[in-house]
Amino acid sequence: METLFLIIALHVSGFTVLALPQAKNLALYGRATQSDLYESPWSGHSDAHNAIDGNRDPNFLHGSCTLTDKETNPWWRVDLLSPYIITSVVITNREDCCPEYLNGAEIRIGNSLVKNGNSNPLYNAVNPCPIYNMGISSIPAGRSLSFTLDNGIQGRYLNVFLPGDDKLLTLCEVEVYGYPPPNENVALKGKATQSDLYGKGFANNAIDGNRDGLYHHGSCTHTEAHLNPWWRVDLLQSHLNPNTVDVPSRLNGAEIRIGNSLEQNSISNPRCAVISSIPAGFSETFQCYGMEGRYVTVVIPGRVEYLTLCEVEVYGSPLD
Repeated sequence: METLFLIIALHVSGFTVLALPQAKNLALYGRATQSDLYESPWSGHSDAHNAIDGNRDPNFLHGSCTLTDKETNPWWRVDLLSPYIITSVVITNREDCCPEYLNGAEIRIGNSLVKNGNSNPLYNAVNPCPIYNMGISSIPAGRSLSFTLDNGIQGRYLNVFLPGDDKLLTLCEVEVYGYPPPNENVALKGKATQSDLYGKGFANNAIDGNRDGLYHHGSCTHTEAHLNPWWRVDLLQSHLNPNTVDVPSRLNGAEIRIGNSLEQNSISNPRCAVISSIPAGFSETFQCYGMEGRYVTVVIPGRVEYLTLCEVEVYGSPLD
């Protein structure tokens, strides 16, 4: 009996924070530098910091844009001071002159300063899989273009890198949106419930911070055997992208569902994953990128069964 219990760890992360009205531009709190400075080193007219001053004014002569000298492979970088999951980047191009200067620039994100951060991975602005032959094709003069990284990319440094000889790099604003990497088990602050109760297998046992997998030690949940048994944690506010760990044979075919609805006891929310099998006593993580939800539900659909869980952990950053 003891070998048939589950530990689940859910990691909530990776929301597109730019779509939220309260999203914070992380670049405003960072430090900017660039490969060199146009004009004299004592002039702040084209300083790297101008691109993170919160001003989208695209007129270079107004003093809120950057500009390098003509050189090989010019670059600009913002140090966010600690790693973040970056979900979107907004770049404002110059309007008064030369918008083509930015054509072919690359956005690179990572934690390395090798080659001034320009060796960090280059990511497609739509699909965050690493690529090595694609950058910014063009941004119209004076326009701000948003690049969305669907699953989020982790990094402390964001570079705008312009490969080639005799290039000038100019930027009028770079905005970076994202959130800190998830590191807190938010389930500990939640409220748990389940379809019914067998013995002393209370729903709250799965969010008590104890991964002990022996049922008789009193830290696991247990329902009666019935059709579609379920367990749910209310995180009290919405999070995104869950993952899970540790499944016994009794849980083969169990589903993890994430969402904001309580309809049908939350088992109608979108499905994150189906648990196939996990050896007794082991843990496995299930990634649920792009999903948002206040409720995390584990359900065994379509058969009469007991549902037993020994711990459910949810890691992530709240959406508000």
